[in-house]
Amino acid sequence: MAFNVAVDGPAGAGKSTVAKAVAAKRNFIYVDTGAMYRAMALYFLRQGTDPKDEAAITAGCREVAVTLGYEGGAQQVYLNGENVTGQIRTEEVGMMASQTSAYGPVREKLTQLQKELARTSDVIMDGRDIGTCVLPQADVKVYLTASVSVRAKRRYQELLEKGAACSLAEIEKEIEERDYRDMHREHSPLKQAEDAYYLDSSDMTLEQVVNAIIELIDGKRGAVR
Repeated sequence: MAFNVAVDGPAGAGKSTVAKAVAAKRNFIYVDTGAMYRAMALYFLRQGTDPKDEAAITAGCREVAVTLGYEGGAQQVYLNGENVTGQIRTEEVGMMASQTSAYGPVREKLTQLQKELARTSDVIMDGRDIGTCVLPQADVKVYLTASVSVRAKRRYQELLEKGAACSLAEIEKEIEERDYRDMHREHSPLKQAEDAYYLDSSDMTLEQVVNAIIELIDGKRGAVR
């Protein structure tokens, strides 16, 4: 029977980095749901779609096929057959994803694929509504967060290392705005599942966070054997 781990939390909390590390240590399939939403956002950007035009977003969903593949153990994201893995990590795509993921048709389209993956494989899946909506019966649920200032500094450092010009104050403002949108959207808002383990990584190293989640997984697996 498939074993599922759900990791939810706000933007910049380190969900993807942590989930990838846990997946590697426990031989799980890592599913980056945020990348799937970003792929759809990239489609809407290419089409020049207004993120406030719900009718256009709904219509666009019928033209989009987002699929996942794995090469050398790394997740690849395909948009209508095109590998867009290297094109979806820009701030522009991220902001569009935050806006368009609020629409029901967008979430319904991608949730179906996510649920199918979880039914057939041991997965660790990260996002905003995994433990509350996508995998409400997940064996382990974690709500991973960090303070806004810590998340902004992490993102600022990441962009600097890539050679991008950026402002720490602007990044912090964008994170606050994104948190508000994610937590107040009509469909599947970001919130901690009642049975999720709350993990604040503000003062933790990556290794400490990974080990904390692995301890939860091993404890649950041992309990059901």
